[in-house]
Amino acid sequence: GYFYSRWAKCIHSSHDLSDIVFIDNYIFNKDVFIQFNSTVGEFVGYTELGVFNARKWNSDSGRLQSESAQVERYCKHNADIDQQTITDKS
Repeated sequence: GYFYSRWAKCIHSSHDLSDIVFIDNYIFNKDVFIQFNSTVGEFVGYTELGVFNARKWNSDSGRLQSESAQVERYCKHNADIDQQTITDKS
């Protein structure tokens, strides 16, 4: 069979949430074939299919804006909640 998954993650290294990076990986059979990185601001393909999709998805400004917005909507929101939970317990 085939295995497809999508893993989104947020990376930050300080209490200052201005340096958060959102990474959205599209995985097929355990290999990342396309990735969105908020620092780069566009999709990057790692396989023939990924390069094809990256070109297509990068030409869609709505899709790029939606992915970029995840830094505020998903990453900063959850990081702020996590930070409050940590500081409340200490």
